[in-house]
Amino acid sequence: MFRVPQHLQMACCLKDELLCSICLSIYQDPVSFGCEHYFCRKCITEHWSRQQQHSARDCPECRRTFADPQLSPSLKLSNIVERYTAFPLDAILNAQRNSYPCKDHEKVKLFCLSDKNLVCFFCDEPALHEQHHVTSIDEAFEEIQREMKEQLVALQDSEGGHMEALQLLQRQLTETKSSANSLRATLADAFERLHRFLRERQKSMLEELETDTARTLSDIEDKIQRYSQQLHDVKEGIQILQELLSESDQHGFLQGVALTSERIKGKIHETNLTYEDFPTSKYMGPLQYTIWKSLFQDISPVPAGLTLDPITAHQRLILSDDCTIVAYGNLHPQPLQDSPRRFDVEVSVLGSQGFDSGVHYWEVTVCEKTQWMIGLAHEAVSHKGSIQIQPARGFYCIVMHDGNQYSACTEPWTRLNVKTKLEKVGVYLDHPKGLLVFYNADDMSWLYTYREKFSGKLYPYFSPGQSHANGKNVQPLRINTVRL
Repeated sequence: MFRVPQHLQMACCLKDELLCSICLSIYQDPVSFGCEHYFCRKCITEHWSRQQQHSARDCPECRRTFADPQLSPSLKLSNIVERYTAFPLDAILNAQRNSYPCKDHEKVKLFCLSDKNLVCFFCDEPALHEQHHVTSIDEAFEEIQREMKEQLVALQDSEGGHMEALQLLQRQLTETKSSANSLRATLADAFERLHRFLRERQKSMLEELETDTARTLSDIEDKIQRYSQQLHDVKEGIQILQELLSESDQHGFLQGVALTSERIKGKIHETNLTYEDFPTSKYMGPLQYTIWKSLFQDISPVPAGLTLDPITAHQRLILSDDCTIVAYGNLHPQPLQDSPRRFDVEVSVLGSQGFDSGVHYWEVTVCEKTQWMIGLAHEAVSHKGSIQIQPARGFYCIVMHDGNQYSACTEPWTRLNVKTKLEKVGVYLDHPKGLLVFYNADDMSWLYTYREKFSGKLYPYFSPGQSHANGKNVQPLRINTVRL
C-alpha cells in the first residue's frame, strides 16, 4: 500500500489550518472578532453584508452571534501565511532532516534558486522571495549540480572548439608569416629585376649617348679643321688674284696670268657642308614608352593571345572570324554540327588552348554588359544539360549579375567588393601553385582568388549571357589582345 510521506502529511495539515472556511483559500488579511475563528477580512465582510441590516452578526464556523463585532487583524497569522507562501513547507520539512543551521537561529536554512542564495525561514523577509523558487538544501544541491554539470559539458565543448580554433589560427599565423616572407622575396626579386633592367637600360643608353656624342664631336672637329685649312687656302687665293688684278699694265698683266693660275690651283673649294643633326630625338622622344616596350620583353607571363573554340560554342553564340569575340544572338539557333564538346543548354564557349602547367594571363573586355561569366573549366566538365557553375563541378568563375552585382561562383556565391563597374577583367593562372586570380585589368586591383589543387587541363571559359529584347546585354565579350 502506498503511504504518503510524513513531511508531506505535515505540509498538508498546516495548509489546511491556513485556509479561510469561506473562500477555502489561504488567508488574505486574516481577522477575528471574539471567537477563536479566523476569516479573510473581505470574506467575512461580504458574508455579513448578505445578512439583514439590523440582525446580529454570526460566526460561519461556530454560529455564535455578536451584536456589534469588531474585526481585529491577526498579525501573527498574517506572518505565518506570508512565510508559508514564500517558503514552501515541504522544503522546510525536507531541510529539517539534513539541517544547515543559520548563524542566528538553530533552525534550517533553505535555498532560493532564483537568487542563487541561502535563505533562512526566520531571518529573511518573505517579500524578497515572493514568487521565487525556494527549495531545500538537498534539492538545491542536486538541481544546481545538474545545471553546473551541463555548464561544464558546454564549457568543455567550448574549450575544445576554442582549442581547435586556436590551433587553426596558429597554423594560419605560421602560414601567413611564411607566405608573407615568400611574397616579400618574390616582390623584392621582381622589383630588383625591374631595377636591374632599368639600370642596365640606363647604362646602355648612357653609353650609347656617349658614343653618339663622341662620334658627332669628332666629325664636327674634323670638319672644323678641314674647313679652317680650306679657308686659309681661299684667303691666299684671294690675295694672289688681288695682286694680279692690281697690275695696270696690260702686257705685265697678261704675262703673269699663267703663273697666277698655277698658284691658285687647289685654293678654290666648294662649301658643300653637310650637317648631321645630333640624335636628340633618340633620347628626348617618348622615352618612357620606348623603355616600356623594351620592358615588355621581360614580362612573364605575357598576356596570352587566346582564341575561342567554335566546336564548343552554344548554337546561339556568334563568334567573330578571328575567334576573339563572342556575342549572344537573338535569332534562331544556328544549324551547327552537334558535338560532345558543344554546350547545348548553357550559352557558353571554351578557349581553344588549355593549360596543364605554367603561368598564364589574359584579359577580357566586359564593358557595357549587364550579365557575363568568365573563368576556367576543367577538361572533364559536362557540356550537356543544365550545369551548376561551381568548383565542385570543375568550374572556377566570377559572374556579373543583376546589372551591377559581382560574385565568385562558389557554393554559395561570394559577393565581390567592386566599387566601380568593370570594363576589363584580368585572369591570372599559376597552375603549379593552384592559384587562379581575377583582377580589374584597368588598375590591376584584386577581385577574387581561387586556391585549388588543379589536376589535368584547364580551359578558359566564357559566357556572354543572354541578351534581351529591350536591347540590354547585347554587347559581346572580347578577348583583349595586347599589341606592341
